[in-house]
Amino acid sequence: MPKVVPDQRAKFENDELFRKLGRESEIKYTGFRDRSHEERQVRFQAGCREGHAELAFSSTGTNLHLQFFPSNNHNENGKTERLPTREYVDFDREIGRVHLKTRFILNGVCVVCKAWVDLQRLDGIGYVEFDEDKARVEDSVLRQSMAQQNRRLRDFEERQRIQREEIERQAEAEVEARRRSQPSPASTSGSSGGTNSSNEGC
Repeated sequence: MPKVVPDQRAKFENDELFRKLGRESEIKYTGFRDRSHEERQVRFQAGCREGHAELAFSSTGTNLHLQFFPSNNHNENGKTERLPTREYVDFDREIGRVHLKTRFILNGVCVVCKAWVDLQRLDGIGYVEFDEDKARVEDSVLRQSMAQQNRRLRDFEERQRIQREEIERQAEAEVEARRRSQPSPASTSGSSGGTNSSNEGC
């Protein structure tokens, strides 16, 4: 199934959810709510360093499990990098805060989420932007997928047409064969008349 909608930018600009998320608004860490605040602080920082966190946008109630990795998260040996870079998780930009960035697909639209979170309060400010580069890539994938689906549909319809024609030819051949195997009414009538004449002569 396609990951994105056909016109991502139009949806991002016109959808009410994206309009709200596109403005700076309060965010909160939502992980481990059953634990003490001190333990949640530790777990939040540990999760960020590992490359993930659960955040919620208060204005919309949107809860997101975010992964802080680039789209092409592989090293030169082809192995997956398991730790985020400072571009995505930055504890050094401001004292007492972590700055976060992540790219993902939300409701069929490619977006970049940028945020900062206070390490003591576990809340902060965040917003989303339209991800032009990722959208271009996903649009290409969508077009290829749709083209492939259309080819498969045409192939299926062509096979169905050939099958119907073959069934019709077989039915016509069977009708013709039965017609030829049955004696015509004229020959049946002539044969009966000749027998009657022979009997009368006797």
